[in-house]
Amino acid sequence: MERMKSKFDTFRQKVNIIIYGTNTAYGRLFDLVLLGVIVVSAIIVMLETVKGFDQKYHVELIVLEWIITIFFTLEYILRIISIKKPIRYIFSFYGIIDLLATLPMYLSLFFAGASVLSILRAVRLLRLFKILKHPKFSNQSSHLREALIASKGKILIFMYFMLVSSVIIGSLMYVVEGKEGGFSSIPISIYWTIVTLTTVGYGDISPITPLGQAIASIVMIMGYGIIAVPTGIVSAEFASFNVKKSIPERVNPCHNCGVDGHEFNAKYCYNCGEAL
Repeated sequence: MERMKSKFDTFRQKVNIIIYGTNTAYGRLFDLVLLGVIVVSAIIVMLETVKGFDQKYHVELIVLEWIITIFFTLEYILRIISIKKPIRYIFSFYGIIDLLATLPMYLSLFFAGASVLSILRAVRLLRLFKILKHPKFSNQSSHLREALIASKGKILIFMYFMLVSSVIIGSLMYVVEGKEGGFSSIPISIYWTIVTLTTVGYGDISPITPLGQAIASIVMIMGYGIIAVPTGIVSAEFASFNVKKSIPERVNPCHNCGVDGHEFNAKYCYNCGEAL
């Protein structure tokens, strides 16, 4: 019994290293194979919605779907049995997504059309971030995340300004154009303002009066400038973060409070004020 248990523990350990380890050759290979299967699965679901292609290769697509489903099912089971606390994985974000990725084809046996839910497997592409745990990628992603967090307040203020501007301009266009120009209500006018400001321009609503066209021209010009604002805010924070990181730091921490990260030329600790 102990021998069987020992073999099972060894098997669990090896599976855990392969499935959850990204620093080993087999672990990275498994992640790359998994990523490839997820991409193929998403492509298959897309092709099934192409009527001519599905009619010609329907059987082949179904066979591939079942092969992928069996692969995901085995992977899900191995993920559960290879860790000490499977409940934590089962109810985690990735655990729920992994389970949803295995269900569609089984559900299709009882409910017609349930196989289309296989597109949920595309969400598993988020595991790409796990594969790219190389220091170079991790540092860049950390810098970008910190830049976004630092610029959060400015972006929120900008979005609030845009919301207020859209309401004001939309209300103005409703008064100027009225129902004759397609601006049948203020919400519809605000919708037109947002579409115009973002330079999407569906063309389903357009001003017909000279004043309305003049206002629309101003809104269009504003749109080009507005697009650059969030990008500029984040870029400035990203550049500022890189400049700060480029300043050399002291290797030894403060001998009084133990805090590190002081600039190279700093004479006093920024936390307790002790001389360095």
